[in-house]
Amino acid sequence: MQAVVLGAAAGGGFPQWNSNAAPCRRARAHDPSAQSRTQASLAVSGDGERWFLLNAAPDLRQQIEQTLCLHPREGLRSSPIAGVVLTGGDVDVIAGLLTLRERHPFTLLATDRIHGVLDANPIFEVLARDIVSRQVVPLGQPVALDTGLTLELFAVPGKVPLYLEDGSDAPPIEIGETTVAAAVSDGRRSLFFIPGCATMTPALAERLRGADLVFFDGTLWQDDEMVRAGLGPKTGHRMGHMSVSGPEGVMAAFRDLDVRRKIFIHMNNSNPILLDDSPERAEAAAAGWEVAHDGMEIAL
Repeated sequence: MQAVVLGAAAGGGFPQWNSNAAPCRRARAHDPSAQSRTQASLAVSGDGERWFLLNAAPDLRQQIEQTLCLHPREGLRSSPIAGVVLTGGDVDVIAGLLTLRERHPFTLLATDRIHGVLDANPIFEVLARDIVSRQVVPLGQPVALDTGLTLELFAVPGKVPLYLEDGSDAPPIEIGETTVAAAVSDGRRSLFFIPGCATMTPALAERLRGADLVFFDGTLWQDDEMVRAGLGPKTGHRMGHMSVSGPEGVMAAFRDLDVRRKIFIHMNNSNPILLDDSPERAEAAAAGWEVAHDGMEIAL
């Protein structure tokens, strides 16, 4: 199985278009220790020929152009993209679908709840239904992909997308079809893609124990990071994300899970682990974590 990180940052990317914070200025200045990143997505393949995208970020066109294995190879129009798997309904998960509207056949896989979100917005009808097959994936039921891979979606704690909040109280953290993880296997090795997760549950910990590879939510270093920086009133938990550090954070939750390779993905532009030379990056590395970057290639 092969995997390529198409994008590693959270919504807005790094640098974020309207951020004048020091890390974003470093990225714009092409500081080699502040590498730019597009919004989080992964491509996986069992044969190196046909690829499935895990999430369709708003930056998808740019990601395709900078990823050789996703370039057209034959005829006047073609693509090795065989399908797109969605782990939620947030803008940074689904907006890239609009890039794929040029009548290329592929399969769109998601839970019934997320298909409902797409069905309710007529703009997604640009993905012509006679060309793009919409496949509902029930939670916990593995489905075969056509490259020798198996996909399973399972629920992780999360919340509804921001645009579906009703504007009153903070939405509850729930475990259902709105926020899911993708487990992809070739029969020998498995990878988990979990770009959003509000908390580690005992069931999730047991599922990940001893895993070959886990891409996991690295949105914020501290839960109140954005509040402290004056970037907004919301904590990470309010946004549906665990923090990387702290006693309830991701590093602590993974400490005894014996995961062979652990990679943070979906980092907000405020997260100091985006900087190669930060103390926080060194702390994450000492705990056995890598930080994803665009173009990162992995073979399992």
